[in-house]
Amino acid sequence: MLHEVCRQVEHVDTDAAGVVHFTRYASLLETALLENLERLGVGVRQLGEEGLELAFSELQMNYFASARFFDPLRVRIRVDRVGGASCSVSGAVHVGDATPETLLASGSLVLCVVRRADGTAAALPSRMRQILRDCLDGDSRD
Repeated sequence: MLHEVCRQVEHVDTDAAGVVHFTRYASLLETALLENLERLGVGVRQLGEEGLELAFSELQMNYFASARFFDPLRVRIRVDRVGGASCSVSGAVHVGDATPETLLASGSLVLCVVRRADGTAAALPSRMRQILRDCLDGDSRD
């Protein structure tokens, strides 16, 4: 149910040597997640209508190889766990045109929801929780 996101490395993603800066890989995972949430109808726009915002409480990344300016990238994510107030997502960034693909980085994010008015934690909206559970890989339900 979650779709792969494809990107091409842009100049803004790189350092002076044309190598992708390490922080961009986490941003790519976040972008893939946000695009999928929007496509599924439970993204930041819908949360905003409910007075909520998406927040990330944890990030973990592992780096294996570097991408360079103009490289095509493929970003795949999956839902690992869905609880009442948070969700764990993992993903990987690959160079998109290599066979076999080269794994550049992998990582995990823990997302939660906060109330826009005061920044306090809130439960995941029931519709979002159900859609995320529908996307689960394996038996990782709380």
